[in-house]
Amino acid sequence: MSNKNQIRAEDARFRVLRLLQKSPASSQRDIAKNLGLSLGGVNYCLNALVEKGHIKMRNFQESNDKRKYAYLLTPKGIAEKTALTGRFLARKMQEYEALKAEIEAVQEEFAPANIDMAQK
Repeated sequence: MSNKNQIRAEDARFRVLRLLQKSPASSQRDIAKNLGLSLGGVNYCLNALVEKGHIKMRNFQESNDKRKYAYLLTPKGIAEKTALTGRFLARKMQEYEALKAEIEAVQEEFAPANIDMAQK
């Protein structure tokens, strides 16, 4: 798997864990819609998280529809989410700094052109 795909998969796991911590009763369709992921991708991610012991799936006891689950983060899942959060923030801060530098460079290039045009 390429580094770009690994980062994309890690971001998806981070976002899924983050959403589940806030809304454990989210359906797979809700997760897919909220995160802009495919339903199959969410299913794959959830199964991997269950297999790794990061989340547990529980049926709603009071529900007539036994297909409804609550996805609960385990202590191992909370630790993984914490690690993913740190890496996510570091990546996003690097992206932010690079974008900020690019914007400043474009502004510097554009500023003299504006002055020249105003004088004509």
